[in-house]
Amino acid sequence: MHSPQYVKKTKIIATLGPASSTQDMISALALAGVNVFRLNFSHGTHETHAANLKIIREVELKLGTPLGILADLQGPKFRIGSFEQGSIHLRGGQKFTLDLGGDLGTLTRVSFPHAIVYPHLKKDSKILIDDGKIQLKITKVTAKTIETIVQTGGPLSDHKGVNIPEDRIPSSALTDKDLKDLKFILTQDIDFIGLSFVQHPDDIKTLKKHVKNKAQIIAKVEKPQAIQYLDEIITVSDSIMVARGDLGVEFPPENVPALQKKIVRLCRLHGKPVIIATQMLESMIKSPIPTRAEASDVATAVYDGADAVMLSAESAVGDHPLEAVQIMAKIIRNVEQDSFYPRLLKATMPIIENTVSDAITSASQQLVYDLDAKLIITFTATGGTALREAHKRPPCPIVGLTESKSVARNLTLTWGVFPVLLTEKVSDFEELTQKALSIVQDYKLAPKGARIVITFGVPFGRPGTTNIINVEEAK
Repeated sequence: MHSPQYVKKTKIIATLGPASSTQDMISALALAGVNVFRLNFSHGTHETHAANLKIIREVELKLGTPLGILADLQGPKFRIGSFEQGSIHLRGGQKFTLDLGGDLGTLTRVSFPHAIVYPHLKKDSKILIDDGKIQLKITKVTAKTIETIVQTGGPLSDHKGVNIPEDRIPSSALTDKDLKDLKFILTQDIDFIGLSFVQHPDDIKTLKKHVKNKAQIIAKVEKPQAIQYLDEIITVSDSIMVARGDLGVEFPPENVPALQKKIVRLCRLHGKPVIIATQMLESMIKSPIPTRAEASDVATAVYDGADAVMLSAESAVGDHPLEAVQIMAKIIRNVEQDSFYPRLLKATMPIIENTVSDAITSASQQLVYDLDAKLIITFTATGGTALREAHKRPPCPIVGLTESKSVARNLTLTWGVFPVLLTEKVSDFEELTQKALSIVQDYKLAPKGARIVITFGVPFGRPGTTNIINVEEAK
């Protein structure tokens, strides 16, 4: 049983890859603070993902702490083809053509095998390649070619991603590759599924029809169209990811910080977990320490009240995956121990709903402030009560007790919640109280004599019945 010395409220997601796919490394990452492991289906094979899944569940069993697994679908990402020499160097002002041909690329052209795109492009629109490093301006479009002038040149290699921010390209929410990956994912022990390039709430509804409640859905916000329908997308999703890589390509970079804060604020209003992702500690792909700007970036996400921060290439292919997680956990810890942090979160607390469960949650939070309680313990059948507690961002950790393994794993993504799986069924008030106090003692979650607020509902195990609040002292 892994007993944390400090229960951090903001969660860490780490992407697995060649740098982090051994049992020793995955175990070390979990001990360093990773709550959710991400499997990126843009890379790897079903066999490598299945092997990682097996290791994660073995580590989870060994540590005795729930670990979440996120399967991240590639989505309708547009890419160029390959070059004869593997790469070229484009010069500003030169002509360059993208076409439907299958030949290897040269200094003047490259394959762009996405016929659906061509009819929707307009003259003078921009095409951005490799996260905006290469910028092209369209001069002419035919059914099979896109003629451009290079506005910003540089090196360009095989299979780089393409963004077209100024023209709306109709595309299916799920590509053929996504559907094949999804078929595999739904046979595995997965907790979250990420949908890339969401443009409309119907994209989420389409995925949900396939998933049928077998996993929670995370909508990745990275397209201008998603911002247009943001409120509706948040409503139909289980969680939101602010995917700043493509968001920063589709929008001017100066707009991204304000968009990030807007998305976090709306998610908190809706009571939905929100993840900040992409380039958080980018320099640590090669460097053992982050830049000061990167440290501030992680800290800003925590101060804003994000539920989780995510590592991508840093942990997947970087030279220092463990160090990246360790420094991220240290940044989180320092922010959360800042006296300004809880005051900031309290000042932005959302309005409670007019339900018994929300009233109990609100009362429990007030008791925490009035009694200087060190812990909230909530017995939850579906995770809903724990989510409501987290929604208010209390100054102390929340222990989410549940008899459901899937609920415990789902709560690994939720701010402030330390999920604990009950291995034995509880049937009455006294038994639950004693079990809760025993868990506090076993995990060393609060010092002896500390006040603890406990919430639960009767009848036991029935969703949506949170109606009792109790105060106890830690043993």
